Amino acid sequence: MPKRSASLEDPDMMGDQSEESTVERVKSAVSDTAENAKSKVEVLGRTVQGKIDENREPAAQKLQDVASTLHQKADSLPGGEKVASLAHGAADKVQATAEYIREHDVQDMAAGVENFVRRHPGQSLVAAVAIGFLLGRAFKSDD
Repeated sequence: MPKRSASLEDPDMMGDQSEESTVERVKSAVSDTAENAKSKVEVLGRTVQGKIDENREPAAQKLQDVASTLHQKADSLPGGEKVASLAHGAADKVQATAEYIREHDVQDMAAGVENFVRRHPGQSLVAAVAIGFLLGRAFKSDD
């Protein structure tokens, strides 16, 4: 059987080239779509980060107000000195949280959470389950 030379008119060779061309177009389309999605996610992430950073000071101020109110009311709470001590301790924690929020941006907070999770994976898992449960209850419809 004589060898056939590949030519542009050879239907077998045209099919292979057409398939390769289609595969390349699909790969290119998928790559472009992935790049667009990645870009949009990055923009969304920056937008969310900006919104959180905008609201850090007002949130910190509200926490500071709560801490001040707790300190003011602690000594007049029923239950004596033990309850007052617990209230002052809670107020100190809330005040420390307010200071942390003022001093750290979103990236710093995320790094802090990541470090905590790495050091305490079990506690982090329990906390995540508890938070998920509470959020689920908070957003559950009253059907």
